Amino acid sequence: MQNHKLTHVSFISRLSLGFLFIYHGLVPKILWLSSVEIHLASLSGLNISANIISPTAGIGEMILGCSIIFFKKSIIPVYIAVIVLLLLLLFVSLVSPKYLTDAFNPFTTNVLGLGFCYLIWFTHDNQKI
Repeated sequence: MQNHKLTHVSFISRLSLGFLFIYHGLVPKILWLSSVEIHLASLSGLNISANIISPTAGIGEMILGCSIIFFKKSIIPVYIAVIVLLLLLLFVSLVSPKYLTDAFNPFTTNVLGLGFCYLIWFTHDNQKI
């Protein structure tokens, strides 16, 4: 019974974290390039147009999101997600901290994502898939 509950928590956490990456990769970076994405790309110092860097990053986020959902036996995509969430939060904090006070800001999104990462990690060793 306990194992079933842990498997359920892991499943919902993987779906939620995967959705977070898929949505944020697809909607504001590929389908409708967000003005925030354009601004952050200009602050990155890479001298690459947001029309190139944002969709490329979006594809990477979508691949990561799908990996989290579909590679249930692997914890590696979750570790990658932790690194990405922390680095993106650090980047926004350093280059444009004003975004941290907006509604649905990177701080709340990334902290919730990190919470899902923890739940997946916590339940990973305790379940038999």
